[in-house]
Amino acid sequence: MAKKRGDKPEVELTEGAIRVVWRGRARTILSAPPPPGCEEKADFIVVLDDLVCWDPPDEETEIEMNELQRILEAIDEAFDRLGLEVAYE
Repeated sequence: MAKKRGDKPEVELTEGAIRVVWRGRARTILSAPPPPGCEEKADFIVVLDDLVCWDPPDEETEIEMNELQRILEAIDEAFDRLGLEVAYE
């Protein structure tokens, strides 16, 4: 399926959360604490296993694998623009 121009997740960064809005749905991602003994200095840690469904009222709708890929790409771009580090667990 071809990507439509402008069909890209919007990423908002707040202190302690990432909010992704895309195609009329939203997903709030909270930062996870670093795992014990982790020396990586990420500004934000995303637990991929937590990204299963969208926020209410779409909590019954699963985030598809291709959607997840696009969301992660948009998060990476947003963090790169701000000079911040994001890590995925």
